[in-house]
Amino acid sequence: MSSSTLVLKNLLTSPLLPFWLVVALLPFGRSAEFGTFACLVGAVLAWRRERTALFQRPGARLLLALLACYIGAALLSSFMAVAPGKSWSTVLGLLRYVPLGLYACYALRGAQRLQGFYVAVAVVIAFWTLDAWMQMLTGWSLRGHAEPQRISGIFGADDPKLGPTLSVLAPLALWAARGRWGLPGLIGAFLLLLGPVMLSGSRGAWICYGVVALLFAWREARSPWRFGAVCAIGAAVVLAAGGIAWKTSTRFDTRLQHTLTALGGSAQDINEATTGRLDIWRNSVAMIAAHPLTGVGVRDFRYAYPHYAPANDHFMTAETCGDGEGACHAHQLVLEILTETGAIGLLLWVAGAVVAWRAWRRADSADRDGAFPVTVCLLAMLFPLNTHLAFYSAWWGLLFAWLLGWWCAALYARTKEQGDGA
Repeated sequence: MSSSTLVLKNLLTSPLLPFWLVVALLPFGRSAEFGTFACLVGAVLAWRRERTALFQRPGARLLLALLACYIGAALLSSFMAVAPGKSWSTVLGLLRYVPLGLYACYALRGAQRLQGFYVAVAVVIAFWTLDAWMQMLTGWSLRGHAEPQRISGIFGADDPKLGPTLSVLAPLALWAARGRWGLPGLIGAFLLLLGPVMLSGSRGAWICYGVVALLFAWREARSPWRFGAVCAIGAAVVLAAGGIAWKTSTRFDTRLQHTLTALGGSAQDINEATTGRLDIWRNSVAMIAAHPLTGVGVRDFRYAYPHYAPANDHFMTAETCGDGEGACHAHQLVLEILTETGAIGLLLWVAGAVVAWRAWRRADSADRDGAFPVTVCLLAMLFPLNTHLAFYSAWWGLLFAWLLGWWCAALYARTKEQGDGA
C-alpha cells in the first residue's frame, strides 16, 4: 500500500476529515460548504466535551483575534452600505468561519497529525495537477473540455479558478514532496505544478506562483549567494518552460501576446493588457473618495460601480458580471478593502497583520517550521502587488479562512496545550 493511500485511509477515520473535505470539494462550488458544516458540527461536539478549553487553546485565541479584524471590517461597513441587505447577509455568512477555524485548532494537534494532514491535502493537489496535465495533453479533463484561452481542469470550463487555487495551495504539495523525496521531489513537484499554472491563463496565478518559488528558494538556499544562484537557475527553467509553452500552446501564446500589449506604454495599451483593470481601479478610487471611512459596504462593489463609471465603461457595456451592470469587485486586495470597508476596514486588516506577525515572532523555530507551508500559502495569497479574487466572496473567502484556521492551528500544533490530544 502506497504512503498516500495509507494517509487517505487513515483520514477517513480521523477527526480531520471534515476540515479536509473543504479543500477536496473546492472545485465543485458550493459543495465545499458541506465540509464547513461538518466542521461546525465537529466544533459543537468538541465544545460539549471540553467546554471552555476549546477557546483557551493558543491557536484558537489567535484565530478569534484575526477573525475579529476580518469580520469586524465587514461589520462596520454594513451600517452605511449602499446595499445593506447584501452587506448584512455577507457578515452573517462570514460567521461560519469561526467554527471552521476553531475546529482546525481542535483537530490539528500534534506534529504527526499536522504533517499527515499536509500529505492528505497534497494528494488532492496532485490529483488536480494530473487532471490538468491530462487536459493539457488531450484537451479533456474529468470535468470536460478546455476553453480556447485557458485550461480549467477539475474546476470545469466555466470556472477559471484552477490557476489561482493551484498557485496558492502549491506550497502544501511542494512541502509534502520535499519531505517524501528530498530536493529532487521538491524540484519535480515544482515543475509538475508549473505547467498547469502557466496554461491556466491567470497572470495573477503566475505572480503568486513566483512568490511561492522565491520563498521556497530562500528556505533551501539559506544564504544570499546561494539564493541568487537558485533564482538564476529557476529563472532559466521558467524561461525555458515559457518558451516551450509559447511554441507549443496556442492558449499560452494568446495570453502572452495579450499581456505584452502593455509594452506599448500608453494607458489604453495597459488597460487592454490588464483586461480593463485600469478602468476598475480608476472607479475604485472614486468610490474611496466618496466613502472614505467605511466604504460602500462589503460585497457592494457591483452595486456602487454604475454610479462611478462613465457611460462607455467596458464593464458597463459588456456582459461581465451579469447584463452589463459593472465589475464585480476591485480585483486588488488593498483596493477591495478600501472600497468596500474604507479606511477603518484597512486599519483592522493592518491590525490583524500585526497580531499575526507578533504571533509568528513569538513562536519558536520548530513551530514556525511546522507552519511554514501554510504561511507561504497566505503570503502568496495576500501579496499586494498582484490582482486578486474577492476576499469577502463566498468561495475565495472560504479558502482564505480555511488557510487562516490551519495557520493558527499549525503555529501551535507542537505545543503542550495542543499536543495533549494528539
